[in-house]
Amino acid sequence: MTTVDFYINVADRERTACRLAGKAAAQGRRMHVLVPDPAAAERLDRLLWAWPATAFVPHCMDGDPLAPETPVLIGLQPQAAPEGAVLLNLCPACPPGFERYARILEVVTTDEEDRRLARARYARYREQGCAIRTHDLGAKSGA
Repeated sequence: MTTVDFYINVADRERTACRLAGKAAAQGRRMHVLVPDPAAAERLDRLLWAWPATAFVPHCMDGDPLAPETPVLIGLQPQAAPEGAVLLNLCPACPPGFERYARILEVVTTDEEDRRLARARYARYREQGCAIRTHDLGAKSGA
């Protein structure tokens, strides 16, 4: 069964994504960050090189030759995720074939349109019988 964790009331989606990716890498887990377009992939790639300032999150694009040995992958195709990877979905819709993942992370800002889209994803996951957990990050900055 897929477990979906919604991180809600997030001030900065990309910094929160970096924090979650860093946490996964530090725990020895693989993560695939699904982004909606190449520009988002590029922004996240740049941010992961600079954040956090005191550490490095090993990452690359999912088509890179180093992808098989890199803990955090960024890409546009959910099927490119390595077996057993956590999927961090930064797209507005549920990823196709999400049922094959054991764990999915969703990051939801305070923007009304983002919240509306997240409610639709939540309903879809619930309809499919996923276990859903919600983490209200409220006033916490960046994560």
